[in-house]
Amino acid sequence: MKKRTISVLLATAMVAGTLAACGGSSAPAEKPAEEPAAETTEEAPAEETAEEAPAEETAEEAPAEESAEGKVLNIYCWNEEFKSRVKDHYPGYEEVDATHGKIGDVEVVWNITPNENNAYQNNLDETLLKQADAAADDKIDIFLIEADYALKYVGTDYTMPVADLGITEDELANQYGYTKDVVTDANGALKGLSWQGCPGVMIYNRAAAKEVFGSEEPADIQAKFSDWDAFVASAKELKDKGYSVVSSVNDTYRVYSNNVTSPWVVDGKINLDPNIKKWVDDSKALVDAGYAGTHDLWSDDWSKGFYPDGKVFAYFGPAWLIDFCMAADTEGSIANAGGWAATEGPQGFNWGGTWICAATGTDNQTLVADIMRQLTCNEEIMTDIVKKDNDFVNNKPAMEAMAADESYGDAVLGGQNALGMFCAGADKIVMDQITIYDQGCTEEFQKAMKGYFEGQQDFDAAYEAFCKAVVEKYPELTY
Repeated sequence: MKKRTISVLLATAMVAGTLAACGGSSAPAEKPAEEPAAETTEEAPAEETAEEAPAEETAEEAPAEESAEGKVLNIYCWNEEFKSRVKDHYPGYEEVDATHGKIGDVEVVWNITPNENNAYQNNLDETLLKQADAAADDKIDIFLIEADYALKYVGTDYTMPVADLGITEDELANQYGYTKDVVTDANGALKGLSWQGCPGVMIYNRAAAKEVFGSEEPADIQAKFSDWDAFVASAKELKDKGYSVVSSVNDTYRVYSNNVTSPWVVDGKINLDPNIKKWVDDSKALVDAGYAGTHDLWSDDWSKGFYPDGKVFAYFGPAWLIDFCMAADTEGSIANAGGWAATEGPQGFNWGGTWICAATGTDNQTLVADIMRQLTCNEEIMTDIVKKDNDFVNNKPAMEAMAADESYGDAVLGGQNALGMFCAGADKIVMDQITIYDQGCTEEFQKAMKGYFEGQQDFDAAYEAFCKAVVEKYPELTY
């Protein structure tokens, strides 16, 4: 997709977010959501010009901002994760309160909007639309993005190339290649950096493994779940002992979706990759057999398996899921007792990741660049992140050293050092099928398939509902 088209799509999404948040007060009435992108392009030349002005032109128009650093650093994100990384690991950061900090004489302002109902992107989009005209202290300096919608921003001029911040390819040589591929635009410009890698593993309940299979050792459990046929056979054994193999069939979705050979959209038309259809077929069989539920991810029913009484054998996820999402700080949870372990599972996969982007128009380029360097290139700091946060960091030498460190272990995993399998997975990750539509397609597909899994409608009806929902969200698409 051409850069211009992506920029127009972002504008359309931003207008939709503005209408939802502000009753349409800042969106022109002549841009109805149902108009195709091409018509929107013709009817909104003023917005396009602002959005498509390259960073270099912005710099020429505002030399004063380039010559002096600002005194307020505005950071937009959706949860506390990046804030905690900066607070705990960036040299010289001082916390003031829940939403403010200081770096030297620069005030740091955290604008945190949860992801639910697209609220984070709506807020970000609305603010970016005003970026060119905002006062210096109100401009976004840094914003965070995820893999599922990274291209929506990478393909626009709202994101600065990291090269324009003075960050060189040599400085990034130790990062995993896929983390750079995700945020590289159509012209080859790298538009963001990540401190983490997100290869995934199968995270299983040690006590359940010992009860059902007679062993909790990762190698023994891997033999029981080495491929999808073995997975189903072991799921039957687990059911006979009162366990679900996974809390929800949605737990396995990323394993399948990260091993596709075609994208969600091809030439403007919704595309169902064979491996996504395989997930549907395999999931339907699991549900019909009573081996797994259909709970929505992050719901209360889904997370019951974090506790022994939930009777869930496994979850699938990367390092951030293990220590950040499985109730490790809650007494009585499996994680709190160190009761999980990790093994490779049927297939390698990747889930998520967070990228730091410099917003075009920032008056803190030097500080933004230093934050990027320290948190994504500094091997000492990144090693410290592994030791203190059990995150898998985007630095090969750091991860390989920690994987070989016999003194390191994750308490949630009962002291297991699973970094070796994470390292092996990270080297194999390929992200060449991502699109700007991935988040919307994933959300709508899981929502539509739930009705099919539960027997409320057949697959064709569920797929039709999915396509209609996606086209409503992205009117330029067909099916």
